[in-house]
Amino acid sequence: MTIFHIVILAFIQGMAELLPVSSSAHVVVAEEVMGLDPSSPPLTLLLVMLHTGTMFAVMVYFWRQWRATYLKDLASFKRITGPIVVATALTAIVGEILIKIIEKTVLRHVAHAQIEDLFSHLEWIAPALVVGGLLILVTGIRDRRSGRGPAREQDPDLRQSGLIGAVQGLCLPFRGFSRSGATISAGMLLGISKARSEAFSFALAVVLTPPVVVRELWRLMEAKQRNPSIDFGSVVGLSIIGMVVAFVAGLLALRWLSGWLERGRWHFFGIYCLAAAVVVGYLYTRGF
Repeated sequence: MTIFHIVILAFIQGMAELLPVSSSAHVVVAEEVMGLDPSSPPLTLLLVMLHTGTMFAVMVYFWRQWRATYLKDLASFKRITGPIVVATALTAIVGEILIKIIEKTVLRHVAHAQIEDLFSHLEWIAPALVVGGLLILVTGIRDRRSGRGPAREQDPDLRQSGLIGAVQGLCLPFRGFSRSGATISAGMLLGISKARSEAFSFALAVVLTPPVVVRELWRLMEAKQRNPSIDFGSVVGLSIIGMVVAFVAGLLALRWLSGWLERGRWHFFGIYCLAAAVVVGYLYTRGF
């Protein structure tokens, strides 16, 4: 893994993470094409650090909106804290159950099996892209064709938050099933406006990222114990460089995403995911 690899992967991650097209799928495919192992601890840590870069991009981009809504006073903060806690709790429950099921079934023959072992399997990524793409496509078409009035501008209530969190949990084990695409689509299907669904989805990302970073750091330390040749400091340093590049690219991607949401072109992302699934499937047949 070189600086060149890091910059390319960080740019891909930053541009795709905040768009509903599954940045992880794009990064994994790029890693496969470059001859890297996406399931190795250094590269899974890199992926999480790239997510951290885009998390900071989210915080910068949405700061004004969050300050005017979620953080304008103590009552507003308390009002949004409940939905975020409920959504995150459902994400953890659904995601952990699904991960354990996969580890005990699909990966039962893999020694020290972890869900990250699936990340290098393109035959799992293509179907996940199809599912995510269809969800986005159906949501976008329904939104454009519905004769309903404008969706409500209020934040999701506890029931809606739980449903969004459960959908987010379904995304955790699968590269290709876009977290932002699924959660924003879920919010829109529940009658929440595009803008509020987007803001809530990315608020969930800010809460979700730190524990995932801790998990991957721990996984890397365990790998170093088994393989002392791993240069922990170098891996972390390269990952931080990638985080900075992803931060810049993430800000650019957020501006584009917001514009597309406002112009009602959500379904285009679904079409893109379906096309990407075809490409990933072809790469799999070619031995990647």
